[in-house]
Amino acid sequence: MAKLEKLENLNPKLFRRCDDRVISSEEQDENVCDEFDNREIFDLIRSINDPEHPLTLEELNVLEINNIHILKTFLKHVVFHVDNQNNEINVRFTPTIPHCSMATLIGLSIQVQLLRALPTRFKVSVQVTPGSHASESAVNKQLADKERVAAALENTYLLEVINQCLTLKQGA
Repeated sequence: MAKLEKLENLNPKLFRRCDDRVISSEEQDENVCDEFDNREIFDLIRSINDPEHPLTLEELNVLEINNIHILKTFLKHVVFHVDNQNNEINVRFTPTIPHCSMATLIGLSIQVQLLRALPTRFKVSVQVTPGSHASESAVNKQLADKERVAAALENTYLLEVINQCLTLKQGA
């Protein structure tokens, strides 16, 4: 984890991890076209480490499966289902405290994990859950700005911290 001089949330509330997803034989069959679903996206990001604590985002309830949507825009309406031709993935996360200074870093970590793991056809959007952060609009603006995200990922130190967040812990 990033070395910090002062923890913002000294005693975070811990939550129980979801059970592992049971993978069917059809899902393991390479000859079957298997669409992405919310649970699969959740499984890709649930083990991201919090930058401040030796815990995962799932254990801190920063990520919840209900806040992951695979969206398709159809006739100006957002329909929650998978369209293998034109996918958009929207992830909302909830910082453990309303003034969390790590919110942008957590959002970047989620974005990077999904961009590395998913096919390039997906448009990934990561946002703070509405009403959960004091600087919600500023954090969301930074995470939505492709140029800012690209510049952040060119910063060697910041990329090292993100990679630490994405490194699987033993036993995870």
